Amino acid sequence: MESHLHKSSSPTIQKWRKVAYGGMQPGFDDNHTDESFLEDMIMNANVVKRDLVKVILDAVSISQYLCVVALVVLVWTYTLRSIFSEQSLLLLDIALLGWGFLVVLLTAETLSFELLLNYILRTSFFITGLYILSPIYHTLTRSISSDSIWALTAALVILHLFLHNYSGSTVEAPGALEFSTFTSNISLNVSIVASLLIASRLPSRLHVFAIVLFSLQVFLFAPFVSYCIKKYSFRLHLCFSLGLMALTLFFVYHLHQLLFILLLSILIFVNLVCPYWLIRIQEYKFEINGPWDEAKLCFNITE
Repeated sequence: MESHLHKSSSPTIQKWRKVAYGGMQPGFDDNHTDESFLEDMIMNANVVKRDLVKVILDAVSISQYLCVVALVVLVWTYTLRSIFSEQSLLLLDIALLGWGFLVVLLTAETLSFELLLNYILRTSFFITGLYILSPIYHTLTRSISSDSIWALTAALVILHLFLHNYSGSTVEAPGALEFSTFTSNISLNVSIVASLLIASRLPSRLHVFAIVLFSLQVFLFAPFVSYCIKKYSFRLHLCFSLGLMALTLFFVYHLHQLLFILLLSILIFVNLVCPYWLIRIQEYKFEINGPWDEAKLCFNITE
């Protein structure tokens, strides 16, 4: 009986609870924690495990666009050296335009006459406006020295490559997600300015029209055509990209061997070194999640 009274008179020990607000708990310090504090902790819950082969295959898209820009610079160089005439550039423009239309039509999921007519009308308006503005572009930078033009063009091309959206196309495909972002729009505008700077150093109005049309075809529609090929068949996209890399390296080698070594080193760095580097640094990624994280809305607040 006495032992029972002794047990009932002894104070009961309260269990510690995780309380975000409400002050100190009796019998515990303000900074007290026990073994249950970290039982809900989750480590690396959102870390994506990447495969080296998949990362290398994804990096092909970056190398492909680097080669596209390199080919554009090669055409600029040959035109400024008077190796390409107006007729050669116009034939190249027609060939690229026809090839682009063919790829889009063959890879389109739903082909309709209205869609084809829409493409033709937009392209016609674009070419007509460009031809009308060619005399203005021809005399646009007459008061600026050529050295300043070359330096500014090189800086704009590099800026274009840094800001380009490599995850999608510049022109939105019908029914596709919207890939355009603020930085990709800046990249596109920078490439157009670089094209106009080069065109202003050409001798004739027809030269200006042909080279600007070529540049805008590549910078505007090449990412869209590449996106259509990749969406249609990834194997075809790989074959096209590897063929484009080989063709670019061939022409760059005949232009200058030092530029060939530089371009080859960049392609190896992008396709092999960067994917391996990304996989290796994944080992050091450490992310902690738990009940202390901020709440995330499961609905759109604007709706």
